[in-house]
Amino acid sequence: MAYRDTVLAIYEAFGRGDVPAILAKLADGVAWEYGVNSTEVPWLQPRRGRDGALAFFQSLSAVEITRFQVKTLLDSGPIVVALVDLEGTVRATGRRVVEEDEVHIWHFNEAGLVSRFRHRADTHQHHLAWTGGKGGSGE
Repeated sequence: MAYRDTVLAIYEAFGRGDVPAILAKLADGVAWEYGVNSTEVPWLQPRRGRDGALAFFQSLSAVEITRFQVKTLLDSGPIVVALVDLEGTVRATGRRVVEEDEVHIWHFNEAGLVSRFRHRADTHQHHLAWTGGKGGSGE
């Protein structure tokens, strides 16, 4: 299976704002933002299924993304890891988020669909931008 190609197609669809094309590449019960989460930031919340993934994309409307660059894709079997540079501003607070080498981890099932996904990001920076707290990148 061409897992790497699927991830590239997902990022291309993201760039076009084509969420239905992304959802079509996800397993019914996809674990989106799997694992423990210690932040209230809407776009970093654990979610389940395609509806949960859709809610993630809807939560991104809170952020004006000004840069999203996939720099590297690493793959090993049914796992693809992406390094992404990201810049954006939380609309409600005007606070910026700047991520260098944010990690995206994509797991695929035997049908070639994404079964698990998560971001490895500076959650504290995202939290400060979301809440308007002091000490974020936008100071």
